[in-house]
Amino acid sequence: MTTPTMWHRLAAEFIGTFWLVLGGCGSAVFAAKFPSGDGTALGIGFLGVSLAFGLTVLTGVYAFGTVSGGHFNPAVTLGAAIAKRVEWKALPAYWLTQVVGGAVAGGVIYVIASGKAGWTAEGNMAANGFGDHSPGGYSMVAVLVTEVVLTALFLLVILGSTDDRAPKGFAGLAIGLTLTLIHLISIPISNTSVNPARSTAVAFFNGAGAPAQLWLFWLAPLVGAAIAGAAYPLLFGRNEELADRPVRDDALEEVN
Repeated sequence: MTTPTMWHRLAAEFIGTFWLVLGGCGSAVFAAKFPSGDGTALGIGFLGVSLAFGLTVLTGVYAFGTVSGGHFNPAVTLGAAIAKRVEWKALPAYWLTQVVGGAVAGGVIYVIASGKAGWTAEGNMAANGFGDHSPGGYSMVAVLVTEVVLTALFLLVILGSTDDRAPKGFAGLAIGLTLTLIHLISIPISNTSVNPARSTAVAFFNGAGAPAQLWLFWLAPLVGAAIAGAAYPLLFGRNEELADRPVRDDALEEVN
C-alpha cells in the first residue's frame, strides 16, 4: 500500500472538517426550524441536527480515515498524539488545516443563508455559548464540565474503536453514533462543540458574544481529549508501542 503524503493527509482533513461543519452547522442553520406556509413545523429539530453531525463524521471517517485518520477536530488530533496514535509533528499542520476547512464551510453557510430575505447572521450561525448564549441558559461552569466530560468520552470511544484489538470496519459507525449521542445530550447546554474547529468556524460570523466565549470551546475539548489520550493506554494498555508513527488502523490512521 502506498503511504499517503502529508499533503494527502491534510487534504483529507480539510475536506472532512469542511463536510462536518457544512453538514452539522448547515443543518442547524437551514433546517432545524422550518415553518410551512400553514404554520406546521417542518424543521428537523435537535434530533435531526444531532444525526447530521453524527452522519458527517461517520461518512467522513469511512471516506478519509484511511488517508488522514479522519480526525476533523483538533481535540481528536491532540488525544491521538498523546495516546501515540499519530506523530506529534503532524499536530500543528492538522490543527491549522482543520480550522481553515471549518472556516471555509462557515463562509459557505453564511453566503447561502444570506440569500434569504431578512436573514441576519448575528445569533443565527449555530454558535456555541454559555450563560445568556447557551440555548438552555446554562452557566459557564456547567458548559465547561459538559464539554470536558463529553470530549473525553468521545476520545475514549475513538481510541477504543480504532484499537488494533477492536473489530475492523466498525469504528466509523461507533464514532458517528457517539457524536450523535453527544449532541442529543448537549445541544441544549452549549449547542455542542467537543470540537474547537467547529466552534471557530461559525463564531465570528455569528457575533453576538460568540467570539468572546470561544476560549472555552478550545480549552474544554482539548482538556477532555488530553485526559482521554493519557488515560486510555493506562486503563486498557496497548497492543503495540506505536511511538512516533501513525497508527495502523482502518478508521483512525491507516497510513503505513
